[in-house]
This record gives sequence, C-alpha cells and structure tokens, in this order.
Amino acid sequence: MPYFVYFVTVNPANNTKKLEYVDKLDSYKEARELARTKRAEIGGANVNHDCRLIFAKTQPEAEKLLSAPREERIIGED
Repeated sequence: MPYFVYFVTVNPANNTKKLEYVDKLDSYKEARELARTKRAEIGGANVNHDCRLIFAKTQPEAEKLLSAPREERIIGED
C-alpha cells in the first residue's frame, strides 16, 4: 500500500478540514522525508495548516481517513 502526503488546513470556526494532495509514494522513508521537507517549508507560524502523511490503499480512502474527526487525547488519566 502506498503513502499519501497532504496539506491539511483546519477551519477553527467549524472544525472542517481542507485537503490538498501533494504526492503518493511507495517508500515510507521517501514519504516521511517529503512530509518533513514540506513542514519545514510552511514553518510553525500557522497552527491550522500542516503536512500529513497517511498510509492507505487508495487516494479516496486516504482523504476519508484524514477528514474523519479525531477524539481528543486525555493525558494522565487511565
């Protein structure tokens, strides 16, 4: 299965995500390096814009996984 790299922009007003396809790679190492390079290019100035790496069978599946809401992490409670 390939690795997909996307720019993800979160709209804080309604918590929706805008996905921008970057590339599809077969090697994890190459995909990780591309994602790191893209993150460095955008810098940390905008907390609502990030570059994400996802492992999926197809591009629509990758977009579905990235668009799904994530549960808040609770740190320190067991």
